[in-house]
Amino acid sequence: MKTANIQFHDLHATRDEFIDDVIQGLTQRPASIPPKYFYDAKGSRFFDAITELPEYYQTRTEIDILKRYAPDIAKQVGTGSLLVEPGGGSCAKVHILLEGLQPRAYVPMDISHDHLRIAAEELALAYPWLEIHAACTDYTKEMALPPTVPHGTHVAFFPGSSIGNFNPDDAINFLQSVAELLGSGGYLLIGVDLKKDRSILEAAYDDAAGVTAQFNLNLLERINRELKADFDLSRWEHKALYNESLGRIEMHLVSQLEQEVHINQKKFIFNQGETIHTENSYKYAVDEFINLAKKADFHSVRYWVDENHLFSVHLFRVA
Repeated sequence: MKTANIQFHDLHATRDEFIDDVIQGLTQRPASIPPKYFYDAKGSRFFDAITELPEYYQTRTEIDILKRYAPDIAKQVGTGSLLVEPGGGSCAKVHILLEGLQPRAYVPMDISHDHLRIAAEELALAYPWLEIHAACTDYTKEMALPPTVPHGTHVAFFPGSSIGNFNPDDAINFLQSVAELLGSGGYLLIGVDLKKDRSILEAAYDDAAGVTAQFNLNLLERINRELKADFDLSRWEHKALYNESLGRIEMHLVSQLEQEVHINQKKFIFNQGETIHTENSYKYAVDEFINLAKKADFHSVRYWVDENHLFSVHLFRVA
């Protein structure tokens, strides 16, 4: 489908993939559900609200870094590139880069169809000169560009410390797939949350207003709606904790009593206190992340850190 300067490529994950992932995850112990399923339209709105919370330092800190160093980034990368953003559902941060980079085309990728479409349409109005190829796809499973994109140096933009949602081995595999997509000489601009005091981290994922709790519980609401499950949301509670030995924030949904849940004629029994693990968010020291990226064939070009050492933005090039 094409509207003005937008081409929309619908490669959305099927219902079968969703139900298979959920059933497989709930069958395991400890139970888990992939965090990519947070992002239906409602979940994406909750996450946008989270980024505005006072406890959630990541977004505003990363934006400050990008604004301050956008000229440096543009000088390193140059103009006329093909700019690709896996997970670019809201397209919020790419605005900071567009004027300096002047890319030939922009390819936001996201699993949330409606959220991606709205964001792409807003971006097209703001930048009528920009060719946009919005790809609704699960970029964690398949990293491929739409066939109609123009040529140019490939630049991937992966903000928000979304790389932290992968365990380190999976992060390397994902970065290798990004490197293959970019090709030799391609660039990766990536936001990475830094290790810091437990109190700051846990507050960012368990805010006083309870928005993150609603975001987490919305995952069960989505499963009820789309997969005809019977989760009683009042029987589950959000929990976030920093696992210092593994260097990650963990988000869980905790069963408040012994209960049964049914999905697609399958029964799942949860004991009181048992959890469904819904997200990890790994934190990295600067050198730790550079060494991790090196294993995926990326060479560090530059990195930038805010004055409070909360967050980092790295520029890598495919070796």
